[in-house]
Amino acid sequence: MIPRLLTRPGCCLCDSFHEEWRAAFPGVGLDAVDIDRWPELRAVYGARIPVLLDGSDAVVCEGRFDRETCAALVEALKERR
Repeated sequence: MIPRLLTRPGCCLCDSFHEEWRAAFPGVGLDAVDIDRWPELRAVYGARIPVLLDGSDAVVCEGRFDRETCAALVEALKERR
């Protein structure tokens, strides 16, 4: 399962989160989802982005990149393989 990053174009916090993820976890996939294309996601998460969801769509972190929390998610994903 690949974690999902709920984002929208032009969001500097979203861009920063994605950049920090790539730097911290090179080669680990992250599915960036534009919430403005999904009304149900926009209704729930619209003002909270960026939001990182795990493989079961549970919120892992939101607002800013949390390296420790994200690292725990990456480790959990590796163990599932």
